[in-house]
Order: sequence, then C-alpha cells, then structure tokens
Amino acid sequence: MKSNFMGKTIIISNRLPVKIAIKEGNYSFQPSEGGLATGLGSIYKNGNSVWLGWPGLFVDNEQQKKGIDKKLAELNLYPVYLTNEEISQYYEGFSNEIIWPVFHYMATYARYENAYWEYYNIVNKKFCDAFLKIYQPGDVVWIHDYHLMLLPKLIRTAQPLASIGFFQHIPFPSFELFRLLPWRSELLEGLLGADLIGFHTYDDARHFLGASSHILSLKSSLNTVLYDDRKVVVESFPMGIDDKKFSGLTNDLEVRRNIEGLKTTYKDLRLILTIDRLDYSKGILQRLQAFDLLLENRHDWREKVSLYMIVVPSRDSVTMYKELRNEIDKLVGNINARHRTNTWTPINYFYRSYPVEMLSALYQFADVCLVTPMRDGMNLVCKEFVASRINNDGVLILSEMAGAAKELIDSIIVNPNNTVEISHAMLTALNMPAEEQQRRMKRMKELVSKYNVHQWVAAFMNRLNEIEKPKQLEVSKYLNFFTGQYIRNRYVRAKKRLILLDYDGTLVNFSIDINAVSPDKELLDILQDLVDDEKNKVVIISGRQHTTMEAWFGKMDLDMVAEHGVWYKPSGGKWQEKNSV
Repeated sequence: MKSNFMGKTIIISNRLPVKIAIKEGNYSFQPSEGGLATGLGSIYKNGNSVWLGWPGLFVDNEQQKKGIDKKLAELNLYPVYLTNEEISQYYEGFSNEIIWPVFHYMATYARYENAYWEYYNIVNKKFCDAFLKIYQPGDVVWIHDYHLMLLPKLIRTAQPLASIGFFQHIPFPSFELFRLLPWRSELLEGLLGADLIGFHTYDDARHFLGASSHILSLKSSLNTVLYDDRKVVVESFPMGIDDKKFSGLTNDLEVRRNIEGLKTTYKDLRLILTIDRLDYSKGILQRLQAFDLLLENRHDWREKVSLYMIVVPSRDSVTMYKELRNEIDKLVGNINARHRTNTWTPINYFYRSYPVEMLSALYQFADVCLVTPMRDGMNLVCKEFVASRINNDGVLILSEMAGAAKELIDSIIVNPNNTVEISHAMLTALNMPAEEQQRRMKRMKELVSKYNVHQWVAAFMNRLNEIEKPKQLEVSKYLNFFTGQYIRNRYVRAKKRLILLDYDGTLVNFSIDINAVSPDKELLDILQDLVDDEKNKVVIISGRQHTTMEAWFGKMDLDMVAEHGVWYKPSGGKWQEKNSV
C-alpha cells in the first residue's frame, strides 16, 4: 500500500527483516520470510521509507559495520547495533524473562531483575537516538512489539508532533497480572506516547485500557485515552498472512515432490500436524498427553493415525527451555515406547526448523492441524494451514486462547488445558464427514483471504492517518504580525481586562505528577505582573484541589476556581463550595 503521509514511513522493530550470515569473514544477506516482513514490505521497499532494527548479530569492527550499513541501505534497512551485554540483558533478560511470561499469563516464570530494566531503558534510548538521525518532520513512525514499549514516549518527548503508531504482537494481560510488574507505570506511559496503539484482539485492547485506568488513573471513553493532554486511540487489528503465497505454493515443484514423499511414507495413515516454536506458552506437553489419551481410549485408531510434530529450536540454552525440551523428549519417548508396533510410530517428532516448501507440503497433506497454545497473540500457523487447503478439506483444531480463535470460529475450538477435550476434538476431526469439512474450510478460507496481511497493514496505516488529520488541526497556530499587533493595541487601550487562565495544559504542561507542575518563579513573576496592573482582574481555573491552589497562589490578589468549579475563592475572600455560592 501507499502511505497517505507527506513524509516517509519509519518502521521500527527489535529485528530487521533480514538474515545475515557470516562465512569466512564475508557477510551474506537473505530476506526474512515472516508474515510481518511480507506485509510491511509494501511500505519499506517503496520510496525513501526505511525499517530500523537490530541486524541480529554482534558486530564490533567499525569497518565491518560500514560494509553492513552499505548493504542494508540498499534494502532500505537501517541497523541499530547492540553489544553482547545489551542483547543478553535487554532481549534475553527483560523482554523474554519478564515481559514474555507475564504477558502470556505465566508470571511464575518471570525474574524481576533490576539490571534487566536498566538495560531495557538503555536499548530503547539507543533505538530512539538512531531514529532521530533519520527522522524528518512529516514522517510517520510504526513501532512493533514488546521489546520497545518505552520507545513511543521517548520519540514523543524528542518530537512532540510526530505521528506514532505502536502494535503489540503478543497478548496484553489483564490488570491483575500486569500490575505484578515493578515498572508497570513506566511501561504504560511509554506506550501512551503513541497516537494509535494496536492489538490483535478486542480483549487485549480492553486489558490495556483497564491497566491505564487502574494504574495511571486515566479516563477513557470507548477506545480513547486522554494522556498528557493528547488523545490516544486503542484498537484491535487482527493480523493476517500472505494467503496468496501459501495457496500459490501448491503448484511449486519442490512442494509437489515433498507431498509425494509424504504419501509414500504415510500412505495408510491419517496425519495430525503440529508446528510450534519451543516455548512453554505453546501447550506442547498437554497436546502430547491428549494424543496419548486418544490412543489409550480408542485402540481402533492405533496404526491408523500419527502425530507429526515439529518443534522449532528456541533459546534451548536457557535452563527453563532446556528443561521443557527434555520433558518433551521424555514424553514422546514414553508414548512411542508404549504404543508403537513394528510398522507404526505414533509420534513423528522433529526438533528443527523446516523450509517453507516442506511446511506447505505438510499443510496440504495432513488431515488435521492441531494448534493449542496456552496463550498466543494471534498464531499464524492455523491461517497458513487454512490458506494451503486448495481442496477445502482438512480440519483445524484451535485453542480458544489464541487470538485467531476470535476469527476462525469454524475450527474446532478447545481449552488447551483440557486434555480430555483435545482428545475428543482429535477424534471428531478424524471422523468429520467430507461435506462438513468443506463447509467449515470454505468459510475460513474466505476470511483468511479477505483479512490478509496486506489488509492488516492498510487498516492500521489508514487508521493512523485518520487520527493524524484532526490532530494537525489541533496544533497551535502562531499569530501573524498584524493579528498580534492588533491584540496588543486592544490590550493597551482597554480600561478593564478580565484574564481567565487555565492552569494545566496552558500555564504548565499537563502531568499527573503534582510535583512536576507546581508553578516556578518565572510563572509566579508573570502572574504577579498581571495582578499588579489595576486594570486587570486575573482568574486561575483548574481541576486541581482547592487546597493545592491555595498553597500555590493563596498570597496573590487574584480569583481562583478549583476542582472544575466545585470551589471558588474571590480575591481577598475565603474558599466557598459551589452549593454555598
């Protein structure tokens, strides 16, 4: 899509959409194949727009950095280099050992190390500094995900008029969980630097609004929060996939060869497919237990069905993930040992990543796709499976805790903690008549096709553009010379003047911190000059408590209105409540 903004679009994420490999001292660059890179390619590959992020490796040689910079610039990419310590503390530490478990409702796994927080601040500041080097007035900024939750406010502080969007790709937890974070206020205020905050689901957006209300005492109306005298819009934008890419792969020669290989290997078997990254939020162990239940309770399905399980390696050097992998290995071995025969292996388990040509073949060949995370922002595997079913057959079993469950309601929806329910769902899927499969799959394919990744990008950017237009109208307009001179002349000639002064947002910037907005000497001197002029009657109006106003201005010869008109004090008089005036 083409941006509606005057300047360029600056996309910011933790990682750049490119894989950099080092071989014999030389660097090779390969574009990422992820859904985000595909969707945003329509923006950063066009014109002078750029994508800013960490290139994915540690580089300490300045000459090598220059070579990488040059190559990335050709791809409209702009690197933010991180040290090994920053990668460890900010990414592995704060992002993945604090934010990830809390936001996925597994707070017991979180480690609240203050050093992690310090590095999270340092890296977010480093991203802001890199951004400011390429920002020009009129540019629009789109920040992505939980690694950079402080960045919107940092940019807002440096560039108050910037148009800033933020999208969170993981769930946002309920207030009861979010408040466990020691830095909860700072994270919320960081996000509220944006003009538009997007989530995958309505529930996530509602949780964010709730946290803002409970923790920062902010008022919200429908999907809008008033913060720092600005309106921040909070909405859901369910992310899609490049459906044409996956439907198009069905004709790829390598994909067809892979399907023929699967037919040879599993010619007499029904196949249940699961694909996950190694993570405790994916419900892998519960899924295995459910398949074990199926084999225990339905002996007639033995030697007729196999579970084809792919687990993509992720952080397996971390103790928690290493332990999870060991548990998976043990459970797979146990189930296979108890149920296998000379000609049949119940679970075919692969701990590695697969090329997209093999994934496409599996999506097309499998009878059932089992996607049962304990908690997930969206989960695109289920949508890739649907887009790949060119014959409109096959069955999707989907966790109600995945964001995609709000859209793909024609799948079999299950509770990922209920192994009995998952086991029954597998049996239902395997026995589902072809007509029902067709009916369900057609409706899901229509939805996946209509709300694809390109539509997701367009919806977010168009909404940001809608927000920007009225915001520009609210920007203060400077008086020209003649208007200013006219006002000055009328002021000088006036015999009496009523001067009504709003406090927060006019005399001082708006802030929820009372200590940050108390009047300084310069403001008090200006007010005193106005009061000393006998022609002036000065009134200060504020929503703050009347006791606070008295402490600040009680000695001045002026009128005060406090607490939005509930209290009033005339010059030289006493405070009066509205009912007694």
